[in-house]
Amino acid sequence: MRVLALDIGERRVGVAVSDPAGRIALPVKGLDADALRDASVVSDLAEEYGADTVLLGLPLSLDGTEGPQARRVRAIGERLAQGLRIPVEYADERMSSKEARRVLSEGGVSARSQRGRVDMLAASIFLQGYLDAAQASDKDGTRADLG
Repeated sequence: MRVLALDIGERRVGVAVSDPAGRIALPVKGLDADALRDASVVSDLAEEYGADTVLLGLPLSLDGTEGPQARRVRAIGERLAQGLRIPVEYADERMSSKEARRVLSEGGVSARSQRGRVDMLAASIFLQGYLDAAQASDKDGTRADLG
């Protein structure tokens, strides 16, 4: 199972992918958010990395409800799903950008240099959570609620 994850922001989209075994999330790149207007961009990325699922980060409120940003991501996901041959799923991405900024800051990356890296690192953070939940559910024989 190889998963392509997208952290969709207003201006940028972070891209991450799992290893072929579906165990480790790897940050890949950032895209301009306008690139998602064409599903072929995501289709090409999925093909390039051999992904069989596209995972979109769902920016839930701290209380777990879906606000305007989450509805925006779902609308984008529905549009993308129409142009893809693989399923589109969603995962909670609360706090992933904050965690990405913390990791980069602790690694000595300046705030200015973080701009292009935060989104793809955030995508890899929520993708890793998704992969970990899938592995845990495989071990106990149940499918975890992954989003």
